Amino acid sequence: MNSIRPFIRCAVTLTAALSIQASDWPEYRGPTHDGRSPESISKAWPVGGPRQVWKIPSEGGFSSFAVGGGRCFTIVPRDKDGAKMESLVGLDTETGKELWATPLTVARYDGGANDGAEGNNGGDGPRSTPAVDGNRVYSLSSKLVLQCFNAADGSVVWSRDVMKEHAGAELRWQNAQSPVIDGNGIFLAGGGPGQSLLAINKKDGAVLWKGFDEKMTHATCVPATIHGKRQVIFFVQSGLISVDAITGKELWRYAHTWKVSTAASPVVSGDIVYCSSGYGVGGGAARISKSGNDWNATRIYFKDSNKPLANHWSTPVLHEGHLYGMFQFKEYGKGPVKCVDIATGEVKWEQPGFGPGNVIYTDGHILALADDGRLVLFKATPSGYQEVASADVLDGKCWTTPVISGGRVYARSTKEAVCLDVSLKSASR
Repeated sequence: MNSIRPFIRCAVTLTAALSIQASDWPEYRGPTHDGRSPESISKAWPVGGPRQVWKIPSEGGFSSFAVGGGRCFTIVPRDKDGAKMESLVGLDTETGKELWATPLTVARYDGGANDGAEGNNGGDGPRSTPAVDGNRVYSLSSKLVLQCFNAADGSVVWSRDVMKEHAGAELRWQNAQSPVIDGNGIFLAGGGPGQSLLAINKKDGAVLWKGFDEKMTHATCVPATIHGKRQVIFFVQSGLISVDAITGKELWRYAHTWKVSTAASPVVSGDIVYCSSGYGVGGGAARISKSGNDWNATRIYFKDSNKPLANHWSTPVLHEGHLYGMFQFKEYGKGPVKCVDIATGEVKWEQPGFGPGNVIYTDGHILALADDGRLVLFKATPSGYQEVASADVLDGKCWTTPVISGGRVYARSTKEAVCLDVSLKSASR
C-alpha cells in the first residue's frame, strides 16, 4: 500500500449526512449510496402521469442526474469545434434552463460491437453520473479524468488525470463508473499497478491513499459499514475487494468471474454482499465475517447464467431482505423486474416488460424507469408484483436511473430530460 494517509476520519457518515440536505440526491446511488430515497412521494398519479414541471432536449448517453442546491447536473455529448465532447451541464431545477456547460473530454467509446441495440460502436454517449457536494460538483470522464467544478458557474477548481498521473489504462467502452463521495474522500478505480484503487481528497484533489494491482470494471464502488467498520467495496475483474475507507487497507476479498463487462454495483445487507454480472456469468452472495482483525468472505450461493440472477448494468435495491430490480441480460423491452431473497437467491416473483432500465426505493415502493420511457411505481413486497402507478414520461432509450429530490422525479433518456411533480401535495391538486 502506497501513500496511505489516515485523513478520512470516522465521522465519515455523520459528516456526509450533515452536508446533504434531505431533499438532495447528490450522486449516482443517492444520499446513502444504496439507491434509497428518504422521501415520501404521491402514489396517486393523475391520468396521464405526474404533472410535468419541465421537459427539455437532452440527447445522448446514460448519465443520470445529481441534484443539490437548486441545480441538477448530468453529462451529455456536445459538438465543440467540430469534435464530439463529453460536457458537464448544470440546470436550474425549477425551469430546466441550462445554467452552464463545461467540456470534459472527447466522446469516443471504442471497443464495442455495433449490435444495433448498444449502438454507435459501443455507446450512445457518457454513462458516468456526476456528484454534487455543497458548492462543488465532481465528474469522472470516460477517459478517467476526475475534476472538481464550481457548481454555480462550471469553472474548474481542480483536476486529476488518472490515466496520466496514475498509469491508468483504458477499458473497453471506456469508463462508466461514477465518482463516489464519502466523508472527505472520492473513491474510484482505474489506476495502474500499485495504484489501481484510489481515494482522492474532495477539497484539493490530493491523493489520500492508493494501492493494489486490480483491473477496473464499469461498476461503481459502494461505501458501507459492515461489523462496525466503514469500508469501500470495489467490483474489479478479480471480484469484490473491500478496503478500509480511512487507510485503504485491504479487509476482505470475494472471487467473482469477469467476462467482457461488469457494470452493476454490489449490494450490502448487514453482513451479506450480493454481486452479479452478465455475459454468461451470473450472480450470488457472500457472508462477511470478522474474528479479531481477520476478515473473511464466504459464498452463500451462486447462480450461473442459466439461472435467473444476471444483472447487466441495472443495480437492484434492497428492502427488508429482498432485492428488487431488473434481472436480465440484453432483454431489451421485455426483460423482467424481479424480487429476490438476498440471503438465498430465491426468486419470489417476476414481472416482464421492463428491459434493462433502473430502479430506486422510496417509502415502501420501487420506482422503476423501463428502457422504453415508462415510469412505474410498484410495492416493495415479496408477496407478488403490485403495480401502483405508471406513466409514459420519456421518448428514447432509457438506461439511466430516475432520481427523487424535493418531491420531484428527474429522469433522462438518449433524447430528452424531464422533471415531474410527485410531491405529496400534488395528489390533492
